[in-house]
Amino acid sequence: MTSQEKKQIKHFLPLLPLKNVVILPKSIIPIIVGRAVSIQAVEYALKHSKEIFISAQKDPAVENPTPDDIFTYGTRSIILQVMRMPKGALKILVEGVNRAKMISYEQEGGFYQAEYEDVETKKTDRTLEIEALWRHLHDLYLRYTQLNSKIPQDLMGNAKTVEDIDGIADTFTIHMNLTFDERQELLEISSLEDRLVRLAQLMNKEIDILETEERIRGRVQNQVEKNQREYYLSEQLKAIQKELGREDQYHEIAQLRTKIKSLGLPAEPAEKIDRELKRLEQMAPMSAEAVVSRNYIDWIISLPWSKTSKDTVSFEDAEKILNKSHAGLKKAKERIIEFLAAKKFSKALERSPIICLVGPPGVGKTSLAESIAESLGREFVRISLGGVRDEAEIRGHRRTYIGALPGKILQAMKKAKYQNPVILLDEIDKMSQDTHGDPGSALLEVLDPEQNKTFVDHFLELEYDLSKVMFITTANHLEGIPYPLFDRMEIISLSGYTDTEKISIATNFLIPKNLKEYGLKKTQCKIGDDLLKTIISDYTKEAGVRQLNRTIAKIMRKTIQKFLETPSLKSVAVTPALVKEWLGNTKYKKIDLDTQTPKIGLATGLAWTEMGGDVLEIEATIMPGKGSITLTGQLGDVMQESAHAALSYIRAKAVDFGLPSSFNQSRDIHIHIPEGATPKDGPSAGITMCTALISALTKNPINSHVAMTGEITLRGRVLGVGGLKEKILAAHQHNISTVLLPYENKDDVEEFIKDIPAHLNLIYVKTIDEVVKYALMKNPFIHNMKKTKKKTKTTAQSK
Repeated sequence: MTSQEKKQIKHFLPLLPLKNVVILPKSIIPIIVGRAVSIQAVEYALKHSKEIFISAQKDPAVENPTPDDIFTYGTRSIILQVMRMPKGALKILVEGVNRAKMISYEQEGGFYQAEYEDVETKKTDRTLEIEALWRHLHDLYLRYTQLNSKIPQDLMGNAKTVEDIDGIADTFTIHMNLTFDERQELLEISSLEDRLVRLAQLMNKEIDILETEERIRGRVQNQVEKNQREYYLSEQLKAIQKELGREDQYHEIAQLRTKIKSLGLPAEPAEKIDRELKRLEQMAPMSAEAVVSRNYIDWIISLPWSKTSKDTVSFEDAEKILNKSHAGLKKAKERIIEFLAAKKFSKALERSPIICLVGPPGVGKTSLAESIAESLGREFVRISLGGVRDEAEIRGHRRTYIGALPGKILQAMKKAKYQNPVILLDEIDKMSQDTHGDPGSALLEVLDPEQNKTFVDHFLELEYDLSKVMFITTANHLEGIPYPLFDRMEIISLSGYTDTEKISIATNFLIPKNLKEYGLKKTQCKIGDDLLKTIISDYTKEAGVRQLNRTIAKIMRKTIQKFLETPSLKSVAVTPALVKEWLGNTKYKKIDLDTQTPKIGLATGLAWTEMGGDVLEIEATIMPGKGSITLTGQLGDVMQESAHAALSYIRAKAVDFGLPSSFNQSRDIHIHIPEGATPKDGPSAGITMCTALISALTKNPINSHVAMTGEITLRGRVLGVGGLKEKILAAHQHNISTVLLPYENKDDVEEFIKDIPAHLNLIYVKTIDEVVKYALMKNPFIHNMKKTKKKTKTTAQSK
């Protein structure tokens, strides 16, 4: 006899354990099945008879129960419907068929099979005892339905047989408000008489509870009547206070009503204020609740609900304002001019763009937002989000808290006094989150044009329209912005300034600003362009102009000091000697590539930092050893992976480079990047490390006037990287004549090619083979080909 036939005789069914749920015969309930074992049991049942043995867990905290953790008594059930849910879960609708008892179990196919036997109700004919119990239960149930209106009254039916009574008793159990243990107890009672007795006891208990609840409701109703009486007396008290001249509060409320009517508020806030005023009239003037209510009314009144400012600035004037206040930043200016053009063309356009300005510190993101507001003729409000970690900072606190206030968004709207200001959300990438919520998630509604027209602050609990606000956000890194928030904004990248742009900014903005601040005339302090270039290259290292501004300010102060020391002095022409005296020795020394000769294992790479571009010298050395590789200089995980990828590429092409295929087994490799105190990471140094390794292994020097950047793959492909403008400018500052760039970035470079000095040679490469041809003093492939030909010729002569 086969095992399958054996199971059919012994009545095996897949076992489905449930938490805190007891299924009774005749009951139909939905179940969410999420555990892998349970899903397999259900799938097995669906493929066969659709019958399943369902029982409750003894301890609901057990996540992976065994049959020992499950009650022996359960219900033989049938699966009526099944719905497949995300992540593999199932939602099934099951109907209890009959009481059943688990005799034994065995594990099969990842789930448990339970051997069971149906538990038939122990009943006799309709005896006097059964009849008496049934009538008593009938009366109790009628009383129970009178107290609990949620229970249907037609369940009693016409019980003609014992089987009818058995089924109706289980139906009572299903509809009654019983605990888990009480339901399991009734499930396990097979004797009809005993079950009816226990059911009557539980129904009596429920009736007592419902009667107690009814008495409590009666007392509450009496309390309500008492409150109405107190209201009547308070109205009389108001009349008495009026006679006594204490009507300041009522006069103030009347003034508020007049002011609200003149504001023309939308229906919802007007209705809310009206209710609050009625409540305020009933409160004592100095009570805490009255203060909270009055504060709430003041906030609603102070917000601009329909007042908007008109965009008075013309298309041409806006362009002049932007160009006057900021040099460069072409993309950001173009976007604002586009908006003004669209606004002028379509008068019905009210929705404003949501712009995110991304760039290193000091490039003018915050001041550009102010200029944008000026160019549009709108009010400007700045909100700093750096370090904000509480959702309530955006959405506000609920009025139940003492000292509750609306969030920063509505506070900014109150400050602006118009419905269409320019709001700057500064440092949006510096937000964090903790147990108080995630402010980044709260901003999703604020920065979504489809949702912010119905923004709800927790304090106001009213819908407020933010769709007319122009939101401008700033960030230093895109990595710190959650993707759902990033997706709602139009990203405009602001790269660092070139030396030419910095000189222009210093001449047109920074020097006049500092002259005015320190009360100096233009003729009293003269700083030439050549001197500015020296200051920029030797005393500042940044993408923006903050350090440059502080340095110019220091020169102004030193000039004033010189005037005070020498009263007869009329003017100071700042010279390199004075700069060295006032500012000290050069702070940022650059690599002197002019004096360097080609070296083996020393490659020049380009890096992007928050202060702009920089040049990295990557050193590689080879030593006798056992094939280990050492990476030093505080390299991050990505940079270390790039080094390993470079080594794997060289090993794969060892023969092409004239190296033994097993060269790594007898040599140790050490790669070091100086300035070890500074952490470094990113894939863009991949081709530089690979070039340094090839040079060190083949004893082939690297051209010191060639710099490079790009990511390397195991196949030797060169992939695109970011921060190219800053990197190329850094190469120019260090007197590098040739820069090797990924071919994938060619279109990116074309956008700012006019800012690149003409004498700088940019070469675009697709593979590492091209890189080494340009970077190494000797072409390693040609050298290897000659050796191969020579070896072949010698072999032929010997033959």
